[in-house]
Amino acid sequence: MNGLLIVDKPAGWTSHDVVGKLRRALGERRVGHGGTLDPMATGVLPVFVGRATRAVPFCENDQKEYVARFRPGIVTDTQDVTGTVLARSTRLPDRREILDVLPEFTGDILQIPPMYSAVKVQGKKLYELARKGMEVERKPRRITIYSLEAEGWDGTDAILRVKCSKGTYIRTLCHDIGRKLGCGGCLAELRRTAAGRFTLDDCLPLEQILAAAEQGRAEELLLPVDRLFDCPSVTVADTDRRRCLNGNPFSCPELKDGYYRVYDGEGSFLLLGNCVSGVMNTVKSFFETGERA
Repeated sequence: MNGLLIVDKPAGWTSHDVVGKLRRALGERRVGHGGTLDPMATGVLPVFVGRATRAVPFCENDQKEYVARFRPGIVTDTQDVTGTVLARSTRLPDRREILDVLPEFTGDILQIPPMYSAVKVQGKKLYELARKGMEVERKPRRITIYSLEAEGWDGTDAILRVKCSKGTYIRTLCHDIGRKLGCGGCLAELRRTAAGRFTLDDCLPLEQILAAAEQGRAEELLLPVDRLFDCPSVTVADTDRRRCLNGNPFSCPELKDGYYRVYDGEGSFLLLGNCVSGVMNTVKSFFETGERA
């Protein structure tokens, strides 16, 4: 069993919970996910099954999109509404004030990881220290906010759409916006609407996948792993196919430099390759290891 399941992660589950549940339901040890979502968050969670787990690092680095509910006037220890309230403000900003500060959080910015995160400092996960009531110094990280827009207003909450790079904490973004406004703020709700090439339209409810697995039909729901890669394709002859299966480069003088999806004559996806000066080298192979020439 090999391929992708694009799960609409339910609230209350960690990404690891989803992987564990699917690992047991599918009877497949090789299951991984392409980008952690907090338990309170919902939305697009790419899950990789079987040999497809080799593609996880490519998905983790993809651009993500979120719709977030920003709640001004409240500061919590987790930077979202699930945490302990540390401060409240009676002065709440109006829409114009929020709109005016958003450009300051667009582009390449520095962000300090929250204490309630899996980032490690001196070998310890920050959330483990936070649960002991400890706070340690964290180095700021450079992230990219490709776009940040206010899409609506729901009572006191602003609805924000965020397109961002790997490593962005939307909780921290809300916290920092609140601090800039002078009233504090936190994340009230979060939904990931896209991860790389995958959107909510590609998602399946976890319950549907589990039901299909119980009926022995889960494999029908798998997407091919090559759907992950947005690059040209090339089909190789039998001689070059054998070279691919043995991990050897092959000549491709007619191709421009760059990444390619490499297929054999029967349409089977063999590998992601990188062509440099007319020679194709394997970046990552995706055929089963027993399939050697």
